[in-house]
Amino acid sequence: MLRAGNERFHDFHAVHPDQTPARMKELLGGQHPWAVVISCSDSRVVPELVFDQGLGDLFTVRTAGNVVGEYELASVEYAVEQLGAPLVIVMGHTHCGAIDALLNEGDHPCHGHMKQLVAYLAAEEEEQQVARDGLTLDEATRANIVHGVHEVERLFREIEVGGHPLRAKVVGALYHIENGHVEWLEV
Repeated sequence: MLRAGNERFHDFHAVHPDQTPARMKELLGGQHPWAVVISCSDSRVVPELVFDQGLGDLFTVRTAGNVVGEYELASVEYAVEQLGAPLVIVMGHTHCGAIDALLNEGDHPCHGHMKQLVAYLAAEEEEQQVARDGLTLDEATRANIVHGVHEVERLFREIEVGGHPLRAKVVGALYHIENGHVEWLEV
């Protein structure tokens, strides 16, 4: 459904499903999203639009640089455990400002909370043993997606619910803001 929705979006034939007053009323009884999408908070990257989905279909977790830290993992845990979402997508995007800030921190130091975000991303890179020096923006973005997928998989290995491990399929994706296409990554 995500692939088909992205093709509709990419081809400018979005159908905007499940966006009716009846659907809103139906969701008063609770939500049962069929996928969790961790993505960047970039205004050009809106999972419900990119995948042409409607109200209640996706549980989205958005942070600059699609960071997968403790709060984001708590959101994933909630969506999988409490709402039954069987799929988690960690989606980065091309031309990501947060990843660019990480790569160019030496030339353009960040301040305030952005400094903390860049420090977190740098720690992710160190944890993966990925040297930032010499990485292109695309390579660093892909490495960040892979790290996010591994963090979600780690969560599932560590959490048990009723004596059973928490389970959902986890995949990585790269959204190309140049053309609206989602590339599925082998992680």
